[in-house]
Amino acid sequence: MASVLRCPQRRWRIIEIAWGLVVMHSTNVLGRIALVSLVVLAVLAGAVSPSSSSVGTDTHSQNRIRWRVCNDDVTAETGVVYECARLRVPLDYDHPRGHQISLNLVRVPATDPERRLGAILVNPGGPGGSGVGFVLGFGPFLGLAYGPEVAERFDLVGFDPRGVAGSTPIRCFRTVDEAFGSRPPVAFPLTPEEEALFQQADRELARNCASRPSARRIARHMSTANAARDMDVIREGMGDEQLNFLGLSYGAFLGTTYANLFPDRVRSFALDGIDDPIAYVNLEAEIPFFARLRVDEGAQETLERFFELCEAAAPGNCALAPNARDRFAAVADSLLDSPIEVIDPGTGESVVFTYQALIAIAAELLGDTFAYADLADSVASIESVLATPVEVGLGIEKLATSLGGDVTQRMREPYNNVLEAVHAVACADSNNPTDYAIWSREGAAADEAFGYFGRLSTWTLSGCAQWPFDDDDRYVGPFDAYTANPILIIGNLYDPNTRYEGAQTLRSILPNSGLLTVDVPGHTSLGISACAGSITGQYFLNPDVASSVDGQTCPVEFNPFDVVAGGGGQAEMRQAATQSGSGEQ
Repeated sequence: MASVLRCPQRRWRIIEIAWGLVVMHSTNVLGRIALVSLVVLAVLAGAVSPSSSSVGTDTHSQNRIRWRVCNDDVTAETGVVYECARLRVPLDYDHPRGHQISLNLVRVPATDPERRLGAILVNPGGPGGSGVGFVLGFGPFLGLAYGPEVAERFDLVGFDPRGVAGSTPIRCFRTVDEAFGSRPPVAFPLTPEEEALFQQADRELARNCASRPSARRIARHMSTANAARDMDVIREGMGDEQLNFLGLSYGAFLGTTYANLFPDRVRSFALDGIDDPIAYVNLEAEIPFFARLRVDEGAQETLERFFELCEAAAPGNCALAPNARDRFAAVADSLLDSPIEVIDPGTGESVVFTYQALIAIAAELLGDTFAYADLADSVASIESVLATPVEVGLGIEKLATSLGGDVTQRMREPYNNVLEAVHAVACADSNNPTDYAIWSREGAAADEAFGYFGRLSTWTLSGCAQWPFDDDDRYVGPFDAYTANPILIIGNLYDPNTRYEGAQTLRSILPNSGLLTVDVPGHTSLGISACAGSITGQYFLNPDVASSVDGQTCPVEFNPFDVVAGGGGQAEMRQAATQSGSGEQ
């Protein structure tokens, strides 16, 4: 391992398959949509009529966003017209006429503007995820995911939250190499020595951010509550009296926050992939907030479902069948005892593949239903006594491809500030212990209680232990506002990032909401449930649908191992989505 630590190029690949792929909650769902699109269209044949809820009223024309055509290269590939804009908002809403920052926005206009109902603002997760990049990829598939009438009658609008990507960014390093090179070469620590590496990396992150004046300035104003206030300025600039919003994963917490700050301005809020908001803010700070969210338990439950689906797949479709659970355990135990060296096909170099890398990759790919076969193939390749280092390396490269191409290249060009951004938001929102002995104790206890993912989940944002900034304007509850229209809460029974219990908790807190349960494994329902897609589309047209579906469950529709084996365009769709640009201007 020491030789890997001294070689920056080798460390890139370790970081790629470890920390860089598991930063909090993000969605990689665009590749799923082709599978369910035709079913959604069929179900929507009986869609309900739009509600008369007030939207689209231009009451603030003096603040209207000025859109211009952009991203012609993406339009040439997709046929979809994109329009971009910059919007200035206060850095500090306590001083609205003070220092201003800039937000990066993109929209796909409604295809039937005469019947336009408004705009759907979207956040794809994170924190630190680019809504602009998401819309560039998802824009062509809005109608496929939620039905053609949604694309006809709504603009789809993405924004990079303050501090993120193309908006005024927080930046604490000179280069991406420097940023991710500062992180430990493992996804989570197993030994005191590795725990010391995490403490050192967290200290370096805090020191670098504190030493840069521009980073200090924005870091004190990057809580989710301020992003929600920005959303309201965007709503005003779009001319909509009430807001329509799609919040995926962390985006659901952002939507929950907005709904409690501005309950009268909620039209349709589809929140898909829910964190328990009380656990997220973690006011008591007795344990790390990720440990309190029990992401580890949700990931273990999803892994168990992965094993069941593998065994139930048609012969030959899951490389770990039969005895998938035992075979995975044997590989994990072997790597825990002795990491292996593999050949990186991208560089030809030998790199160390560890137990931590296996668990991090499993956690990430359990969120992408259509990558289940890739996960099984790669674990089987490691297991095989016939596998050479080259063959195992090719299996790992296949995992990177299933996640959307070469992650290293995507992080390098342009500068990707996800490392700083995720800490700036999450650490501002939540309270956490400052004593690393608590992180160590809780990680070990979680591994013992909840399986493979305890330490990974607990240590995911250990940087919050030393994060040097607070946001005095954050929002920590209550989360029980009665909104102008019902909110649709969507929860998968098996979600490795946002466990189903989070959706149940939010439903119990928000009085004007409905819970749609989805019996599907993966992170959020987008693109993997025709039933959920149909209902969400109907909900955007008529928010009262949320109340009518409260308590319903969308059933199992397919086995992902059999679907991938049978083809269906998922790989092509995934490639188109992940190759979209950031939309920075």
